Amino acid sequence: MSDQEQSQAPVAQVPSGAWVSRLTGVADFLRRRIEGDYEVDPEGFDPELNRAVLMPLARALYRNWFRVKMRGLENVPGSGAALVVANHSGVLPLDAIMLQVGLIDEHPAARNLRLLGADLVYSVPGLGRLARISGHVPAHPEEAERLLGDGELVGVFPEGFKGIGKPFSDRYQLRRFGRGGFVRTAMRTGTPMIPCAIVGAEEIYPMVADWEEVAARLKLPYFPITPLFPWFGPLGAIPLPSKWIIEFCDPVPTDGFTADQWEDQDTVMDLADKVKDTIAAKISELLAERGPAFGAG
Repeated sequence: MSDQEQSQAPVAQVPSGAWVSRLTGVADFLRRRIEGDYEVDPEGFDPELNRAVLMPLARALYRNWFRVKMRGLENVPGSGAALVVANHSGVLPLDAIMLQVGLIDEHPAARNLRLLGADLVYSVPGLGRLARISGHVPAHPEEAERLLGDGELVGVFPEGFKGIGKPFSDRYQLRRFGRGGFVRTAMRTGTPMIPCAIVGAEEIYPMVADWEEVAARLKLPYFPITPLFPWFGPLGAIPLPSKWIIEFCDPVPTDGFTADQWEDQDTVMDLADKVKDTIAAKISELLAERGPAFGAG
């Protein structure tokens, strides 16, 4: 194409009305923040700030980098309490963030997911406050029961650090789901558990080794060694663009159990195993459907 043709080529323009609307919205947002005209719950959750500032940052990863496909949303209620129970992996908890932004963007009710996080998160200056602003709370039974009692949608990752910090050679092999504490919480509140299978997070940081000496010095549960980190510095911390599928399975009801059964470890672990087996089976299906972790599609 000649210089003259290039100069005459049409240039895509955003309608002026759209820009005015955006600027008006930003100005209104800033005004309300300055005047304190917004709500923050007792745990520090700031729904407006989360949706306007934090989630857009995650949305770029969700849509353009990982190309997440989210399915089974009909199994997540539009209102009322439910406990989303998911597998956990990926060295850094990006699976939790993708789950959160996906429910806001794709669920018909745009539901906020209140994630239960490890105490380590809240011991890091700044990170703990950021987590609370985005709706996360410490993974304590009393916190979870209170949120469920308030009709919130709560997310839990029973594998914890054992799942997120496992070596790449063990990818998609679920770790033990703790001692079933999440089941006991659901039973006490009569809340349905929604098994959730996440495929894609295992490949974003292929962890080939754990540098235990550094982890101990930094008081971390693990210090990952990947093909790119720490050798390439900050560049090595960029997640690989794997293809993701997240699917919510049929809910597992917990109402109808007696108070005695809440404390019966066999009953609790039977339900925990049912949720875990459901997730494991769905992961196998999704892996076969997805095929290679990288590439088009």
